Amino acid sequence: MTRESAPDLLVLHAVRITGFADTPAIAHRYELDAAMTQEALLDAEARGWVGHSAFAGAGGWSLTESGRAENERLLAAELADAGGADEVRDVYRAFLPLNALLQRACTDWQLRPAAGDRLATNDHSDPAWDAAVLDGLAGIDRALTPLAERLGSVLARFRGYDTRFATALGRARTGEGGWVDRTDVDSCHRVWFELHEDLIATLGLDRHAEP
Repeated sequence: MTRESAPDLLVLHAVRITGFADTPAIAHRYELDAAMTQEALLDAEARGWVGHSAFAGAGGWSLTESGRAENERLLAAELADAGGADEVRDVYRAFLPLNALLQRACTDWQLRPAAGDRLATNDHSDPAWDAAVLDGLAGIDRALTPLAERLGSVLARFRGYDTRFATALGRARTGEGGWVDRTDVDSCHRVWFELHEDLIATLGLDRHAEP
């Protein structure tokens, strides 16, 4: 049976995977009650797990080091109780080669080598180049679906990554190119980054120590 996460865990984890977000965005991430989310954030702030700051005119929450440790402690206990550690680790191993493909696709969306400049910005004037990138993302999308289903069968909070990625890709295919890699919308890149962070947090891994 799929394990449902405790609301307080979801609030702290939403701060972790979004990196920096305001209260409504944190509540929206797991469709939590706004008032409960605000109360949980204030409690976490009192415990030294989160901090609130303003940047470029926008305010938001982020994890402290002790909050990061607490988040990983809660996630480890949840995963142990769910009995799904082996399944999540197996999905993570399948995720890594897809991660390399995603990084390559985003680079190719941003750069298109030209004569004398291998780091030339992609001005999106070559439809064949862009179509190849989108086709590559479509392959990642197809591979993500069964992985997301496996993760969601262990922990309910993993559900939705595949549909969010597919939605972003669909918008990119209709001409909204920012939905490939922008960070201020739920783009392919942003969805993938959150999934990556979710996996390494759940498994207690270091992103920088990956192969």
